[in-house]
Amino acid sequence: MVKNQTRKEETRRNILDAASRGFRANGFAGVGVDGIAKAANATSGAFYAHFGSKDGAFRAALDLGLDEVIDGVPRFQRDYGDQWTDAFIDYYLGRAHRDDVACGCAMTSLSPEIARADDETRALYDRKMQTIASLIAKGLSQFPKDQQLAKAWAFLGILIGGLTLARVMQHDDAVDGVSNAIKTAAADLLKA
Repeated sequence: MVKNQTRKEETRRNILDAASRGFRANGFAGVGVDGIAKAANATSGAFYAHFGSKDGAFRAALDLGLDEVIDGVPRFQRDYGDQWTDAFIDYYLGRAHRDDVACGCAMTSLSPEIARADDETRALYDRKMQTIASLIAKGLSQFPKDQQLAKAWAFLGILIGGLTLARVMQHDDAVDGVSNAIKTAAADLLKA
């Protein structure tokens, strides 16, 4: 029984990882259930048994991806102290994160999909993004309390929009130009 439960959990985890990579890399319409199941070395039946629908898998992938950010922001704050925003900016717009769309940030990859999502998915996104903005705001002690959340939202907007632009540019010089301009704008926003 325990072995079967462990196998079920492993299958679910593999399908969720494949769905997350697929949705981030190709968007909701760009990947199908069969493709996700194949990438996870699972059957379509297993996919439906674990997630019920493609929408269910998308919601689970969104939840996982935004939780990565929710876990990551406090880690940056702890590890880099007062310099955490500079480190976060460098990571977020750095080449490794920029180039790895399938494993990159769900905020950038999945946000465009949310406008067309169902109410349940939009509510999940809203809750998670509110949490992310609040976590960032807590790390902006250089500003008065009544300005911290607004700065956090602006910071997120600059980074998400900037990474989106950098990822769609074709030439390395344009990618670097966008990334450097956005890094500067994000850092300047946070100067007290």
